[in-house]
Amino acid sequence: MDSRQMKRFQVEQRIRGELNATIAERVERFLEMDPKGVVAHHHFSAASAECIRVYRDGHFISAVMVTQAVNEGMMRFVAETNNISLQKEGQGGKTRGIPDLIDELHKQGIISINCANASRRICGSFRNDVHHMNPGVIKVPFREIAKRNLGDLMTIENEIFAAQFAPDGSVILGQPKYWTSGNDGKVSASLRLE
Repeated sequence: MDSRQMKRFQVEQRIRGELNATIAERVERFLEMDPKGVVAHHHFSAASAECIRVYRDGHFISAVMVTQAVNEGMMRFVAETNNISLQKEGQGGKTRGIPDLIDELHKQGIISINCANASRRICGSFRNDVHHMNPGVIKVPFREIAKRNLGDLMTIENEIFAAQFAPDGSVILGQPKYWTSGNDGKVSASLRLE
């Protein structure tokens, strides 16, 4: 066995050992979340699914960061879909902050109070400290925040991308405007089959 093969073997053994030692914890974390099985396929869908995987695998800092980014992307998407300007009025083209956007979406009845509160909690989860890796991150309870943010993200997804399966296997969309539809009436979805 040459040195590259030996290195590969050692890395493989180390990863197998880590997986074997943490499999029960990973399964429990995944089951804590019980993620929605189908969501609309958009530019943030892969990141949303990744939130669940990084939390499941114990990467709590990453889970916090990705939930914050997905939340921001989803709120902008909802605003754009409903023709809500992302620019502040009378502010020379400055972009609205996500908290202001959430307030506007709720005020106009586009999102419920539960959805708005979930989005606000994600925004308030040490966003600037985490995003900029400010010294304050040392005090962030990442595991707790990651779990809460994921629950909040699922609240948002369950409202925006509400969908049910009919007895015939078709999908009934709660808010079709948030699902990309082709000329044939078919929608593009991301399946989360774990």
